[in-house]
Amino acid sequence: MCSTKLFRVVAIGTLLSSAVVGAIGAPLGPFESNIDVGAPKLAGSSMFDAAKNEYALTGAGSNMWTRSDQFQFLWRKMSGDFILRARVEFVGKGKNEHRKIGWMVRSSLEADAPYVDCAVHGVDLTSLQYRSTNGGITDQKVLPIKNPDVIEFERRGSNYLFSAAHNGEKYVTTNYAGVDLPDDLYVGLFICSHDTDTIEKAVFHDVSIVKPAKPNFRPYSDFIGSELHLLEVDTGKLETIYTSAQPFEAPNWTRDGRSLIYNVSGRGASWGVLNRFDLATRGISTINTGSNSRNNNDHVLSFDGQMLGISDQSVGGSSSIYVVPVGGGTPRRVTANTPSYLHGWSPDGTSLVFAGQRRINGTNKFDIYKIPVIGGEEIRMTEAPGVNDGPEYTPDGKYIYFNSSRTGRMQIWRMKPDGSDQEQVTHDDFNNWFAHISPDGSRFVFISFPADIPAGDHPYYRHCYLRLMPITGGTPKVIAYLYGGQGTMNVPSWSPDGRKVAFVSNNDMPW
Repeated sequence: MCSTKLFRVVAIGTLLSSAVVGAIGAPLGPFESNIDVGAPKLAGSSMFDAAKNEYALTGAGSNMWTRSDQFQFLWRKMSGDFILRARVEFVGKGKNEHRKIGWMVRSSLEADAPYVDCAVHGVDLTSLQYRSTNGGITDQKVLPIKNPDVIEFERRGSNYLFSAAHNGEKYVTTNYAGVDLPDDLYVGLFICSHDTDTIEKAVFHDVSIVKPAKPNFRPYSDFIGSELHLLEVDTGKLETIYTSAQPFEAPNWTRDGRSLIYNVSGRGASWGVLNRFDLATRGISTINTGSNSRNNNDHVLSFDGQMLGISDQSVGGSSSIYVVPVGGGTPRRVTANTPSYLHGWSPDGTSLVFAGQRRINGTNKFDIYKIPVIGGEEIRMTEAPGVNDGPEYTPDGKYIYFNSSRTGRMQIWRMKPDGSDQEQVTHDDFNNWFAHISPDGSRFVFISFPADIPAGDHPYYRHCYLRLMPITGGTPKVIAYLYGGQGTMNVPSWSPDGRKVAFVSNNDMPW
């Protein structure tokens, strides 16, 4: 469900357009340059493969400890808060077990400068390291995880947070707020061999630099930019295919596999437009929905791909459900009552399921409803306490998956198409929203918010996960670590072949 105000997307290119050529003569993506801090005996290097969004760093250096450092550093200048993320791996066995790689922020490029880093060591050590003053002694906080391959480093005011995970698992986190660094910092990736006569190599995959929303942002009034991603679910290959300083949300994958449909969000005269993104040409076109031009992020394709269901708030400012040909046309209204937020279309094409807020026993309450596509009487399918939302049919039509906060946290549930046999599917400490079932019906992907977010809320601009679970049950696996939330994956977004999912993250980088 969502009732945001949205505006037109403008194409703005990628960070590569402002790349600076480093010492090795290759563009360095969003980084400005690379340097061997502390003048190690052997020169290091930094190389960027734009097609893979992958960095290969080599470096020597005696250490990054005590009162001064030697290492290869790939850097850019940044100020304010930021989130840095990557999948990391050493190349080869290595000579010294204390070789290290990771993210670093430091006040200058001098060898004895104050800094904070998140370091993955060749030995079974993962630590947040810091030097508080020029030439001071280095110290560290050790994380209870060995050999992680996903690392995230965040600056939040004067607090520095290091989160690490084995790919597919949730983060473990530590933080430190005892270093007084300037607002403007050198930020980047590093490698140190811990041996003056040895060059080590590491690869950094899916490198992401995020500027989060400002701490005082006003939800549903202030917005930041968006990034559109395609993720190969089984291999973990992640591709960012479009970025915009103006926000957008909720990509549907068309049944022919050629396009994505998303809504434009934020504020302005053109909010609520539905756009089609052509995956082959990367071209964008607007879908004609007539006078219904205030579409939110609850839009669904019919199983045959011929019709598009939309949730539009052009009439009276409250969301109603309409259907329109997928190529555009004059929408036909389905629901009389508002607000109604569409989430699922039955495989036989006869019914829609949606989240509706209705006045129940004197209280406004969200429940799951079903209604014929041709319109008519809506049927209430959930009567449990709390918020019930996000209904979606399985491809065989035997179940409707949905999320409910009836047991305290928001969890994934399912029921039969008549509303009977409602049973809980996920059981953990996250707040889980919007289960989307794969085309073959074997598994589903959903978005997980941390426990500190209220169970009935799925806000913008939060740390969250995309997780994958077999339809038969089991332990959910993290498939994406991201900064997003509302609009990231509100709608069915599997590719028709079941290999990929599309989703949106958020970023306030100065495009």
